[in-house]
Amino acid sequence: MPSLLITGGSGTFGKACLARLLKGDLYDRIIIYSRDEFKQQEMSEQFHDARLRYFIGDVRDLERLRRAFHGVDVVIHAAALKQIRTGEYNPREVILTNIVGAMNVVEAAIDAGVRRVMAISTDKAVQPVNLYGATKMCAEKLFVRANAYAAGTVTRFACVRYGNVIGSRGSLFDRWNNGSGKVVMTDPRMTRFAMTADQAVAFVLASLGQMQGGEIFVPKLSSFRLLDAVRQITATGDVEIIGAQPGEKIHETLIGPEEQGVADMGDYFLIEPANTSWQYKRRGSHVEPISICSQRSVTDEWGRVGRDFAI
Repeated sequence: MPSLLITGGSGTFGKACLARLLKGDLYDRIIIYSRDEFKQQEMSEQFHDARLRYFIGDVRDLERLRRAFHGVDVVIHAAALKQIRTGEYNPREVILTNIVGAMNVVEAAIDAGVRRVMAISTDKAVQPVNLYGATKMCAEKLFVRANAYAAGTVTRFACVRYGNVIGSRGSLFDRWNNGSGKVVMTDPRMTRFAMTADQAVAFVLASLGQMQGGEIFVPKLSSFRLLDAVRQITATGDVEIIGAQPGEKIHETLIGPEEQGVADMGDYFLIEPANTSWQYKRRGSHVEPISICSQRSVTDEWGRVGRDFAI
Protein backbone atom coordinates (compact mmCIF):
# COMPACT_ATOMS: atom_id res chain seq x y z
CA MET A 1 0.00 0.00 0.00
CA PRO A 2 1.20 3.55 -0.68
CA SER A 3 2.43 6.07 1.89
CA LEU A 4 1.59 9.78 2.16
CA LEU A 5 3.41 12.76 3.72
CA ILE A 6 2.00 16.19 4.53
CA THR A 7 4.38 19.13 4.87
CA GLY A 8 3.11 21.62 7.42
CA GLY A 9 1.08 18.67 8.60
CA SER A 10 0.47 19.93 12.14
CA GLY A 11 -1.59 22.88 10.84
CA THR A 12 -5.33 23.18 10.24
CA PHE A 13 -5.27 21.40 6.89
CA GLY A 14 -3.00 18.63 8.12
CA LYS A 15 -5.19 17.82 11.09
CA ALA A 16 -8.37 17.75 9.01
CA CYS A 17 -6.69 15.68 6.31
CA LEU A 18 -5.32 13.20 8.84
CA ALA A 19 -8.73 12.76 10.47
CA ARG A 20 -10.23 11.91 7.08
CA LEU A 21 -7.43 9.60 5.96
CA LEU A 22 -7.48 7.58 9.18
CA LYS A 23 -11.11 6.67 8.50
CA GLY A 24 -10.01 4.77 5.37
CA ASP A 25 -7.32 2.32 4.44
CA LEU A 26 -5.81 3.94 1.34
CA TYR A 27 -2.39 4.53 2.93
CA ASP A 28 -0.40 2.23 5.19
CA ARG A 29 1.89 5.02 6.39
CA ILE A 30 0.96 8.68 6.96
CA ILE A 31 3.76 11.09 7.85
CA ILE A 32 3.30 14.49 9.47
CA TYR A 33 6.23 16.75 8.59
CA SER A 34 6.42 20.11 10.38
CA ARG A 35 8.72 22.23 12.51
CA ASP A 36 6.31 22.60 15.46
CA GLU A 37 7.16 19.91 18.01
CA PHE A 38 4.43 21.02 20.42
CA LYS A 39 1.68 20.68 17.82
CA GLN A 40 3.02 17.28 16.82
CA GLN A 41 2.86 16.20 20.46
CA GLU A 42 -0.75 17.39 20.65
CA MET A 43 -1.57 15.44 17.47
CA SER A 44 0.04 12.28 18.81
CA GLU A 45 -2.21 12.54 21.87
CA GLN A 46 -5.31 13.14 19.74
CA PHE A 47 -4.72 10.52 17.04
CA HIS A 48 -3.82 6.95 17.94
CA ASP A 49 -2.99 4.86 14.89
CA ALA A 50 -0.09 2.57 14.02
CA ARG A 51 0.10 4.09 10.54
CA LEU A 52 1.16 7.50 11.87
CA ARG A 53 4.71 8.85 11.79
CA TYR A 54 6.02 12.26 12.84
CA PHE A 55 9.03 14.12 11.40
CA ILE A 56 10.36 17.35 12.88
CA GLY A 57 11.68 19.36 9.98
CA ASP A 58 11.49 22.56 7.94
CA VAL A 59 10.86 22.77 4.20
CA ARG A 60 13.86 25.09 4.08
CA ASP A 61 16.04 22.07 4.90
CA LEU A 62 16.57 20.10 1.69
CA GLU A 63 18.51 17.24 3.29
CA ARG A 64 15.85 16.73 5.94
CA LEU A 65 13.18 16.63 3.24
CA ARG A 66 15.15 14.02 1.30
CA ARG A 67 15.30 11.84 4.41
CA ALA A 68 11.60 12.32 5.18
CA PHE A 69 10.52 11.60 1.57
CA HIS A 70 12.37 8.27 1.42
CA GLY A 71 9.86 5.57 0.48
CA VAL A 72 6.96 8.06 0.21
CA ASP A 73 4.52 7.78 -2.71
CA VAL A 74 2.37 10.92 -2.27
CA VAL A 75 3.20 14.35 -0.84
CA ILE A 76 0.75 17.13 -0.01
CA HIS A 77 2.72 20.36 0.34
CA ALA A 78 0.80 22.52 2.82
CA ALA A 79 3.70 24.24 4.62
CA ALA A 80 3.75 28.02 4.18
CA LEU A 81 4.04 31.34 5.96
CA LYS A 82 0.60 32.85 5.37
CA GLN A 83 0.12 35.99 7.44
CA ILE A 84 -0.05 38.93 5.04
CA ARG A 85 0.93 41.74 7.40
CA THR A 86 3.75 39.73 8.98
CA GLY A 87 5.05 38.87 5.53
CA GLU A 88 5.23 42.50 4.47
CA TYR A 89 7.62 43.20 7.36
CA ASN A 90 9.57 39.93 7.07
CA PRO A 91 9.94 39.37 3.31
CA ARG A 92 13.08 37.25 3.51
CA GLU A 93 11.45 34.72 5.81
CA VAL A 94 8.37 34.37 3.61
CA ILE A 95 10.52 33.93 0.50
CA LEU A 96 12.69 31.28 2.18
CA THR A 97 9.68 29.20 3.26
CA ASN A 98 7.23 29.73 0.41
CA ILE A 99 9.59 29.84 -2.59
CA VAL A 100 12.85 28.18 -1.53
CA GLY A 101 10.81 25.66 0.45
CA ALA A 102 8.77 24.85 -2.66
CA MET A 103 11.99 24.39 -4.66
CA ASN A 104 13.28 22.02 -1.98
CA VAL A 105 10.08 19.97 -2.06
CA VAL A 106 10.44 19.63 -5.84
CA GLU A 107 14.09 18.54 -5.59
CA ALA A 108 13.51 16.10 -2.74
CA ALA A 109 10.44 14.56 -4.38
CA ILE A 110 12.28 13.86 -7.63
CA ASP A 111 15.33 12.50 -5.81
CA ALA A 112 13.16 10.19 -3.66
CA GLY A 113 10.95 9.00 -6.51
CA VAL A 114 7.71 10.35 -5.02
CA ARG A 115 4.97 9.66 -7.55
CA ARG A 116 2.52 12.52 -6.89
CA VAL A 117 3.05 15.89 -5.25
CA MET A 118 0.15 18.30 -4.70
CA ALA A 119 0.85 21.87 -3.58
CA ILE A 120 -1.81 23.94 -1.84
CA SER A 121 -2.06 27.47 -3.21
CA THR A 122 -4.37 30.42 -2.63
CA ASP A 123 -6.57 32.90 -4.46
CA LYS A 124 -4.04 35.53 -3.35
CA ALA A 125 -1.65 34.10 -5.95
CA VAL A 126 -3.87 35.55 -8.68
CA GLN A 127 -2.72 39.05 -9.66
CA PRO A 128 -0.97 39.35 -6.27
CA VAL A 129 -0.72 42.64 -4.41
CA ASN A 130 1.11 41.33 -1.32
CA LEU A 131 4.27 39.31 -0.78
CA TYR A 132 2.42 36.22 0.41
CA GLY A 133 0.40 36.10 -2.81
CA ALA A 134 3.50 36.76 -4.90
CA THR A 135 5.40 33.90 -3.27
CA LYS A 136 2.48 31.52 -3.82
CA MET A 137 2.30 32.59 -7.45
CA CYS A 138 5.99 31.71 -7.77
CA ALA A 139 5.38 28.38 -6.03
CA GLU A 140 2.61 27.57 -8.52
CA LYS A 141 5.00 28.29 -11.40
CA LEU A 142 7.66 26.10 -9.82
CA PHE A 143 5.29 23.16 -9.37
CA VAL A 144 3.80 23.37 -12.86
CA ARG A 145 7.17 23.54 -14.60
CA ALA A 146 8.70 20.93 -12.28
CA ASN A 147 6.95 18.35 -14.46
CA ALA A 148 9.30 19.26 -17.32
CA TYR A 149 12.26 18.93 -14.98
CA ALA A 150 10.96 15.51 -13.86
CA ALA A 151 9.74 14.34 -17.28
CA GLY A 152 12.03 11.31 -17.31
CA THR A 153 10.97 10.19 -13.83
CA VAL A 154 7.81 8.89 -12.16
CA THR A 155 7.26 12.14 -10.24
CA ARG A 156 4.40 14.48 -11.18
CA PHE A 157 3.40 17.80 -9.64
CA ALA A 158 0.11 19.74 -9.52
CA CYS A 159 -1.56 22.47 -7.46
CA VAL A 160 -4.91 23.25 -5.90
CA ARG A 161 -5.96 26.88 -5.47
CA TYR A 162 -8.75 27.99 -3.16
CA GLY A 163 -9.74 30.79 -0.78
CA ASN A 164 -10.04 31.19 2.99
CA VAL A 165 -10.51 28.11 5.15
CA ILE A 166 -13.12 28.68 7.84
CA GLY A 167 -11.61 28.31 11.30
CA SER A 168 -7.98 28.04 10.22
CA ARG A 169 -5.49 29.71 12.53
CA GLY A 170 -5.16 33.42 11.82
CA SER A 171 -7.96 33.48 9.24
CA LEU A 172 -10.48 36.31 9.27
CA PHE A 173 -13.05 33.88 10.69
CA ASP A 174 -10.67 32.94 13.50
CA ARG A 175 -9.96 36.60 14.32
CA TRP A 176 -13.65 37.49 14.34
CA ASN A 177 -14.46 34.65 16.75
CA ASN A 178 -12.17 35.95 19.49
CA GLY A 179 -14.70 35.92 22.31
CA SER A 180 -14.66 39.70 22.79
CA GLY A 181 -18.14 40.20 21.37
CA LYS A 182 -16.77 42.83 19.03
CA VAL A 183 -15.96 42.28 15.35
CA VAL A 184 -13.17 44.26 13.74
CA MET A 185 -13.35 44.39 9.96
CA THR A 186 -11.38 46.27 7.35
CA ASP A 187 -13.78 47.27 4.57
CA PRO A 188 -17.42 46.12 4.37
CA ARG A 189 -17.25 46.14 0.55
CA MET A 190 -14.68 43.34 0.52
CA THR A 191 -15.59 39.95 -0.93
CA ARG A 192 -13.86 36.68 -0.21
CA PHE A 193 -14.06 32.99 -1.12
CA ALA A 194 -14.25 30.42 1.65
CA MET A 195 -14.72 26.74 2.34
CA THR A 196 -14.57 24.52 5.38
CA ALA A 197 -11.47 22.50 6.24
CA ASP A 198 -13.34 19.29 5.40
CA GLN A 199 -14.29 20.67 1.98
CA ALA A 200 -10.70 21.71 1.34
CA VAL A 201 -9.39 18.26 2.28
CA ALA A 202 -11.97 16.51 0.11
CA PHE A 203 -11.08 18.69 -2.85
CA VAL A 204 -7.33 18.13 -2.45
CA LEU A 205 -7.70 14.36 -2.16
CA ALA A 206 -10.06 14.21 -5.13
CA SER A 207 -7.61 16.30 -7.18
CA LEU A 208 -4.77 13.94 -6.25
CA GLY A 209 -6.71 11.12 -7.81
CA GLN A 210 -7.25 13.02 -11.07
CA MET A 211 -3.93 14.78 -11.63
CA GLN A 212 -1.66 14.02 -14.58
CA GLY A 213 0.93 16.68 -13.77
CA GLY A 214 1.02 20.44 -14.30
CA GLU A 215 -2.61 21.27 -13.55
CA ILE A 216 -4.03 23.83 -11.15
CA PHE A 217 -7.34 22.62 -9.70
CA VAL A 218 -9.77 25.39 -8.69
CA PRO A 219 -13.07 24.65 -6.91
CA LYS A 220 -16.22 26.45 -7.95
CA LEU A 221 -17.00 28.67 -4.99
CA SER A 222 -19.37 31.56 -4.50
CA SER A 223 -17.89 34.68 -2.97
CA PHE A 224 -19.42 36.50 -0.03
CA ARG A 225 -19.27 40.06 1.26
CA LEU A 226 -17.54 40.44 4.62
CA LEU A 227 -20.46 42.57 5.75
CA ASP A 228 -22.91 39.70 5.05
CA ALA A 229 -20.74 37.32 7.07
CA VAL A 230 -20.44 39.73 9.98
CA ARG A 231 -24.21 40.15 10.14
CA GLN A 232 -24.52 36.41 10.62
CA ILE A 233 -21.76 36.23 13.24
CA THR A 234 -22.63 39.11 15.55
CA ALA A 235 -26.13 39.64 16.90
CA THR A 236 -25.20 42.88 18.65
CA GLY A 237 -23.96 44.67 15.57
CA ASP A 238 -20.84 45.79 17.47
CA VAL A 239 -18.50 46.25 14.50
CA GLU A 240 -15.41 48.43 14.18
CA ILE A 241 -14.41 49.46 10.64
CA ILE A 242 -10.64 50.06 10.37
CA GLY A 243 -10.26 50.31 6.58
CA ALA A 244 -8.32 48.19 4.10
CA GLN A 245 -4.87 47.21 5.33
CA PRO A 246 -1.62 47.12 3.29
CA GLY A 247 -1.62 44.17 0.91
CA GLU A 248 -5.40 43.64 0.96
CA LYS A 249 -7.66 43.59 -2.08
CA ILE A 250 -11.28 44.65 -2.13
CA HIS A 251 -12.08 41.55 -4.23
CA GLU A 252 -10.10 38.31 -4.40
CA THR A 253 -10.14 36.25 -7.60
CA LEU A 254 -9.78 32.49 -8.00
CA ILE A 255 -8.93 32.65 -11.71
CA GLY A 256 -7.30 35.62 -13.41
CA PRO A 257 -9.02 37.12 -16.45
CA GLU A 258 -5.99 36.42 -18.63
CA GLU A 259 -5.14 32.90 -17.47
CA GLN A 260 -5.07 30.43 -20.35
CA GLY A 261 -6.08 26.80 -20.65
CA VAL A 262 -9.05 26.98 -18.27
CA ALA A 263 -11.32 23.96 -18.60
CA ASP A 264 -14.79 23.69 -17.05
CA MET A 265 -14.93 20.30 -15.34
CA GLY A 266 -18.39 20.63 -13.80
CA ASP A 267 -17.71 20.96 -10.07
CA TYR A 268 -14.38 22.67 -10.57
CA PHE A 269 -12.17 24.50 -13.06
CA LEU A 270 -8.91 23.06 -14.33
CA ILE A 271 -6.07 25.32 -15.45
CA GLU A 272 -4.15 23.05 -17.79
CA PRO A 273 -0.42 23.43 -18.44
CA ALA A 274 0.87 24.96 -21.65
CA ASN A 275 3.69 23.52 -23.79
CA THR A 276 3.97 20.23 -21.95
CA SER A 277 7.10 18.15 -22.53
CA TRP A 278 5.69 15.32 -20.41
CA GLN A 279 2.82 12.98 -21.20
CA TYR A 280 -0.41 14.89 -20.73
CA LYS A 281 -3.89 14.39 -22.17
CA ARG A 282 -5.99 17.54 -22.34
CA ARG A 283 -9.56 17.30 -21.12
CA GLY A 284 -12.68 19.32 -20.45
CA SER A 285 -14.37 22.17 -22.29
CA HIS A 286 -12.23 25.31 -22.31
CA VAL A 287 -13.80 28.61 -21.32
CA GLU A 288 -12.85 32.28 -21.42
CA PRO A 289 -11.62 33.21 -17.92
CA ILE A 290 -13.14 36.69 -18.12
CA SER A 291 -16.59 35.09 -18.13
CA ILE A 292 -16.08 33.34 -14.78
CA CYS A 293 -14.36 36.09 -12.79
CA SER A 294 -17.44 37.94 -11.55
CA GLN A 295 -18.05 38.21 -7.80
CA ARG A 296 -21.30 37.04 -6.21
CA SER A 297 -22.47 37.71 -2.69
CA VAL A 298 -23.71 34.85 -0.55
CA THR A 299 -26.47 36.17 1.71
CA ASP A 300 -28.26 32.96 2.67
CA GLU A 301 -27.57 30.79 5.70
CA TRP A 302 -24.01 31.36 6.95
CA GLY A 303 -21.98 28.18 6.74
CA ARG A 304 -23.33 27.24 3.33
CA VAL A 305 -20.14 28.42 1.67
CA GLY A 306 -18.82 26.55 -1.36
CA ARG A 307 -19.89 22.99 -1.91
CA ASP A 308 -19.00 19.49 -0.82
CA PHE A 309 -16.62 17.50 -2.98
CA ALA A 310 -17.05 13.74 -2.92
CA ILE A 311 -13.98 11.58 -3.42
